[in-house]
Amino acid sequence: MRGASPPRPPGYFLQEETGYGPVSGPWIAALFALFVWWFSTGAILMAVRHAECGGRRARMRLTWASLPVLALGLWGYVATLDGGTAAAAYWAFLAALGVWGWIELAFLTGAITGPNAHACPENLPEWERFIRAWGTIAYHEMLLTGVVVALWLYGAGPENGVGLWTFTTLYFARISAKLNLYFGVPRINTEFLPEALGHLASHFRISRLNWVFPISITALTFAAACWLERLLAATTGAEVAGYALLGAITLLALLEHWLMVLPLPDAKLWRWMLPAPKHKQQTTRPEGHHGF
Repeated sequence: MRGASPPRPPGYFLQEETGYGPVSGPWIAALFALFVWWFSTGAILMAVRHAECGGRRARMRLTWASLPVLALGLWGYVATLDGGTAAAAYWAFLAALGVWGWIELAFLTGAITGPNAHACPENLPEWERFIRAWGTIAYHEMLLTGVVVALWLYGAGPENGVGLWTFTTLYFARISAKLNLYFGVPRINTEFLPEALGHLASHFRISRLNWVFPISITALTFAAACWLERLLAATTGAEVAGYALLGAITLLALLEHWLMVLPLPDAKLWRWMLPAPKHKQQTTRPEGHHGF
C-alpha cells in the first residue's frame, strides 16, 4: 500500500514543472481557450443586455459591481508571473482575459467610451470622419493602451509571459479590427450593439476589402505560426500549455477578422443565450460614406 503523498506547499502551482500532465496537453489548452472565449463573450453580452432593461443607472451599477473581476485579473497577472507550471499558464491566461473583459464591459455599458456620442453625418471630409470616429472610442482605447504599457513595464522578463502576450495579442487584434471597420469591410454585425452605443452603427462602413485587411490577416497568421512553432519545440508542460493557449487565442482573433468577409452566421453562437433586445437592430447597412 502506497504511503500518503506529502502535502504540497503554498504556491505549488507556481513551481517549475518538467513533466506533462492532463492540463498541459495542447488540445486541452486549445479547447479551453475556445470555450473561455465563447463563454466570456456570451456572459458579457448577456449581462449588458439585462442591464439595458434598467437604463443608464443599471448599466453603471453593472460596471461598478464587476470591478472585482478587474481586481482579480490584475492580482492573477502579478501572482503568476514567476509560475513555471501548466496551471500557472492557465491562470495567467484567465487573468489577462479578466482584465480585458472588464474593460470591454465598461465600453459596452457606455461607462468608458469617448467624448463623441453622436451619429456620423454623411459626406464628411476624410479628416473630420476620422476625428469623429476616434471620438467615439477615445477614452476606451487610451485605457487599453495605458494598461498594455503598464503590463509590459511590470511583467516583461519573468518566466510566465502567457498573461502578458494574451493581453497584447487581444490589444493589437482590436486595433486591427477597428482599422478594418474604418476603411470598410463587406460584413459588419451590429446585432449585439448595446443601446448605449447605438450611435456607433453610423460610424461603420460596409464596402469591399480595404488595403489593411491583407496586412491584418498576414500579421495574425504569422503570429499564430510563431506560437505553433514554439509549441512544437516545447519541452515542458508549462510551455506546451502556454503556447497552445496563445496559439488558440491568436487563431480566434484571425477567425474574427475573416468573419468580416465570409458569410457565416457567427451571431448564432450567442443569440440563443441572450434575452430579446428592446429595439431590433439591423445586422447590415447599405454602403455609404460613414466611418468606423
